[in-house]
Amino acid sequence: MQKVAAALTEAGHHEAAQGIRVLEDAVRTAAQAAEAVDVPVGAIANSLVFTAIRADVPAPLLVLTSGAHRADTDLLAELAGADRIERATPDFVREHTGQVIGGVSPIGHPSRIMTFVDTDLEQYPVVWAAGGHPHAVFPTTFAGLVELTGGTPARVAR
Repeated sequence: MQKVAAALTEAGHHEAAQGIRVLEDAVRTAAQAAEAVDVPVGAIANSLVFTAIRADVPAPLLVLTSGAHRADTDLLAELAGADRIERATPDFVREHTGQVIGGVSPIGHPSRIMTFVDTDLEQYPVVWAAGGHPHAVFPTTFAGLVELTGGTPARVAR
């Protein structure tokens, strides 16, 4: 959480850094997070890490998708120019993000990860993202997510 707060502050997103909420219970799903912060499930930015495989070379892919739907891996493969997309293992996620599944933040990773930001999040004035730990979330906006991650806005579900 400290890395995420520092990354938010360094990026000039002071309100998001100050808005980090440490929740009593872990929120490993969008539904749990939405209930904890009292927002529609679609306003939760799920951080999904995949393994994008191109010419048998794996690379991390971060998809920030609205909690209201699931990302389409065939569509993600097209967007990423990958041969295929696979679910990342917990070890792969930790290696590339420094965080555990269920708490992966959009930021604070050891190095930049190719990222797609679900355009469905744009309809919400405030979206909530994981704060680097299953008990932490922070408020931001769709534009904030794009800026923070250097991500590409994209439709990630058909």
